[in-house]
Amino acid sequence: MRILLSIPSLMPGGAERQFAELAAGLAARGHEVLAVALDRGGPLEAALGQARLVVIGKRNRLGNVRVAARLAGHLRAFQPQVHYAFLTAACVLGGLLKPFFPATRLVMGLRATDVDHSAYTYGRAGRIMHGLEVRLSGLAGLVIANAQAGQRDALRRGFKADRIVVVPNGIDTERCLPDRALGLPLREAWGIGPGEVLIGHVARLDPMKDHPNFLRAAALLAARRPEARFVCVGAGPEGYTAELRRQADELGLAGRLVWAGGRADMPQVYNALDLLCLSSAYGEGFPNVLGEAMACGVPCCATDAGDAALVLGDVGELVPRGAPEALATGLETLLGRREREGEDLRQACRERMVTHFGVERMVAASEALLEKLCAEPWP
Repeated sequence: MRILLSIPSLMPGGAERQFAELAAGLAARGHEVLAVALDRGGPLEAALGQARLVVIGKRNRLGNVRVAARLAGHLRAFQPQVHYAFLTAACVLGGLLKPFFPATRLVMGLRATDVDHSAYTYGRAGRIMHGLEVRLSGLAGLVIANAQAGQRDALRRGFKADRIVVVPNGIDTERCLPDRALGLPLREAWGIGPGEVLIGHVARLDPMKDHPNFLRAAALLAARRPEARFVCVGAGPEGYTAELRRQADELGLAGRLVWAGGRADMPQVYNALDLLCLSSAYGEGFPNVLGEAMACGVPCCATDAGDAALVLGDVGELVPRGAPEALATGLETLLGRREREGEDLRQACRERMVTHFGVERMVAASEALLEKLCAEPWP
């Protein structure tokens, strides 16, 4: 198959990682793959394998028009059998261009759920784009959600049930390996001493990730477990970052919490942690960070957002959203399990990812759906 994959950027992120893994996996299986970054490239360009990359980019106020024209040009020149668009902006653009390329099957990829647009300065624009995505979804031959929660959310929004299928994200268990020695330099750099346990929150600094919930839970846990230390790994807008730091100081976390910023060496980060916490309030589909941490043997506690329950299974702790006391209790329970079960718990975390959520499963399932779509007669 000739497949064009489009996405806004290749900056670090869960959807972007899956895009790169899928492009590389399909290319490795012998398909001709063109990966198009609509706005900008990024570090994940290196993960595209044999897929060919084009970065369009916005250069001025007419950037959206330029992006649409350039994408149309690539569709015309490449003549793909499938255009698989990731994330709302790419799905909307793919839908708008679909009437001009009737021979190319459009696939929309849904990656987030229950997005609260009111939490963002671009909230009105986000609501408009989400509405357009639903209206244009009738032009798609297939809609692929990466989570069961995403499928339910799409149905509530108005997507047609007979077009939606679920392909869970795939975790690269060869990239994410348990290696405690790999994480030791980071623990030393972050000032984590012998006998201390490090609980990490790995996510961009964004309202959907609900860092205030994590900070309140951390303060509660710190009062119960004096050996607990915390690290937030992820970057975000300057103003929002400053507000979170202020909240942490007011909660008495100074000296017990490290703000590590954004990092690209994620296997090293995961292997530096004793536990991982994800405190999202909304917006999650399939939380990659849980899968990657578990593949590294790190037990996880998460709020019940997206498909977190499915990812964790019985080897992690699931708690309600927006409840700091419950989150603190979940983390304390997981610390107790870690002390009792030790290496067995770490191995169970990894085994769940290897068995159920390997990246090859995701690539194979996606390939089968795209081949089936291409084999269907024209409507």
